[in-house]
Amino acid sequence: MLNQYLPEFITIALVHLLAVASPGPDFAIIVRQSLIYGKSTALWSSLGVGCGILIHVFYSLLGIGLIISQSVVAFSILKYMGALYLVYIGVKAIRAKPLAGGLQLEPEAQPALGRLRSIWIGFLTNGLNPKATLFFLSLFTVVINPETPRLIQSFYGIYMAVATALWFSGVSLFFGHPRIRNSFQKLGHWLERLTGLVLIGLGIKLATANLD
Repeated sequence: MLNQYLPEFITIALVHLLAVASPGPDFAIIVRQSLIYGKSTALWSSLGVGCGILIHVFYSLLGIGLIISQSVVAFSILKYMGALYLVYIGVKAIRAKPLAGGLQLEPEAQPALGRLRSIWIGFLTNGLNPKATLFFLSLFTVVINPETPRLIQSFYGIYMAVATALWFSGVSLFFGHPRIRNSFQKLGHWLERLTGLVLIGLGIKLATANLD
């Protein structure tokens, strides 16, 4: 029985891989968490991003995603909330005070962010992204056959959540590696400001984009 859904699963896995590998708000946040706070904090934020995927999967299965996409008011609220959150994180990054030694890196042994806060940052970044809403809505209405059992569809969703968390965990381990962090530290506080500008730019792009 499961073999008949294998081609559909492979298609979903490939489409999801291309989507998750594309640089966006999730990537920017995880890189920042890795460089500033270290891989431990970034790994928890990666878990939060994966949990955000489950939200999109849940309302897609219920059909709420279609309602949101068809409601100009609801979709606009989601879009502007996501944009404001990215701008907020970006402004905080730009206003962060530099140290005399360069980029302000937090020691791995004493992360500045707690686990729950780290997870929450990743969760909000993904959960408030209306582009993710459209992606999963398209996936569950176009790619996935409506006749596919909900149990199988739920499995697809869990897979994408886990795969997303694992992907960004890899990003966290790479950019959170001591040598990588030390290399970026040489760039000084301007790296933090550049990351902030990128996040603000993503927020403005999201707020002004026509996602119809």
